[in-house]
Amino acid sequence: MKAPEFNIDPQSFWQDPYPALKEMRAESPICFVPQLNATLLTKRDDIATCEKIVDVFSSDQPGGLMTVLMGENMMRKDGEPHLLEKKQALPSLSPKTVRQVWTEMFRSDAKSVLDELETRQNFDLVKDYAMPVSGHALRRITGLTNITPQDMDRASQGMIDGVSNYAGDSEVERHCKTMTAMLDQAIDERLPEVEQEPDMSMLSVLTRSGQVMDSVRANIKLAISGGQNEPRDAIAGAVWALLNHLEQRQLVESGQVKWLSVFEEYARWISPIGMSPRRIAKAFEWNGVDFEPESRAFLMFSSANRDEYVFVEPEKFDVSRNTAKALSFGAGPHFCAGAAASRALIADVALPMLFERFPNLRLDGDVSFGGWAFRGPIEMPVTK
Repeated sequence: MKAPEFNIDPQSFWQDPYPALKEMRAESPICFVPQLNATLLTKRDDIATCEKIVDVFSSDQPGGLMTVLMGENMMRKDGEPHLLEKKQALPSLSPKTVRQVWTEMFRSDAKSVLDELETRQNFDLVKDYAMPVSGHALRRITGLTNITPQDMDRASQGMIDGVSNYAGDSEVERHCKTMTAMLDQAIDERLPEVEQEPDMSMLSVLTRSGQVMDSVRANIKLAISGGQNEPRDAIAGAVWALLNHLEQRQLVESGQVKWLSVFEEYARWISPIGMSPRRIAKAFEWNGVDFEPESRAFLMFSSANRDEYVFVEPEKFDVSRNTAKALSFGAGPHFCAGAAASRALIADVALPMLFERFPNLRLDGDVSFGGWAFRGPIEMPVTK
C-alpha cells in the first residue's frame, strides 16, 4: 500500500509544525507529503527501529543537497565508511576530551560574552548570548579559530538553508556556496598551523588520522552546520522556556533538578534538530506501507519526541520528566557525535552561568520561533 497523502501549508509548517505532526501521528503516522516530496515517519518507535535498518533507510545520498553543497560527510555514509570517519573524529569529540579540554574553554568564552553584556540593560538573547557562546565553542572544536562567532553562525545558517532548499531557490544555493567557500579558505589558512602545533581540534585530529582532505572539509562543515545552530537554539530556547515556566526554574535553582534535565527536556519539547533525511535503498514494507527504491523519507525526530504513546502530556514542558526515550540526538549508528560537547556547553556552562550572572533576567518583548527541520527562537529580547 502506498503511504497516504498528507498536505501541508509550507509556511504554516515552518512557523509551527507541531499541530500538523500531531494530526499525522493520529491519522497517518507514515504519510507522503507532496509539498516536501518525501514520506514522513512520525512515531517514535517506528523511527527508532527504521533508523537502524541502514540497508533500507540509507544515509548515502549521492545526489542529496548536503552531499552536493557540502561534500560527502560521515552523516551521508553507512556501514564501515561511516564508522571509520566517526572513529577518526572521536578523539576530538569524546566525553573525556570534552571534560579535559573543551569545557574550561567554553567557560572562559562564556564569561567574556557575559562580561560584555554586564554593561547593557537590554539585549537579544539569541544574537548577543546564545549565538556567540555557541560560535566560540565551535571555533575551538573545529580548529577554525581564525573566523568569528558571527561568521560561524552565518556559515551554519547558510548551509542549513542550502541543504533544506527543496524548493530550489537559486539565491539560497548561491549563498550556501559562498559560505562553504569561506570555510574552505579558513581551513586552508589554519592547516599549516595545526600541522606545526597539533591540538585536539577536529581539523588537527582528522588530518593526523589520515582522513582524506575532501572528507576532512566535509566533516568540519557538517560539524558547523549542526553544531552551531543546535546549541544556539537550545540555549536561547531553554532560557525562554524557564522564563515562561517559573515553577520549573525554581526546581532547578533549588537543586531538585539538574541543568542537564532542562536541556534534555527542552530538546525533547522543541527539537532543535527536527528531522533527518534518508534515501530508500531498496523496496521495503513497514506497517503496511510500501517504500519505493530511491524515494525519500524524513525521520521526524520532533514528532517522535511528542509521541503520545511514549510521553505523558508531551506538549507540556516538564524538567522532571524522564527523557530517556527522546530522539533529540537521533538513534542507532548515526547518533550525534557531538552530543557530549553539546551537553557540556549548554547544561554545564551556558545556562547556569547566565542565570548566576543575571538572576533577575526576564523577557522584554515577544519571542518568535521558526523552522521544522531545524527549529529555534529567531529573536528574544530580554532585560536584566
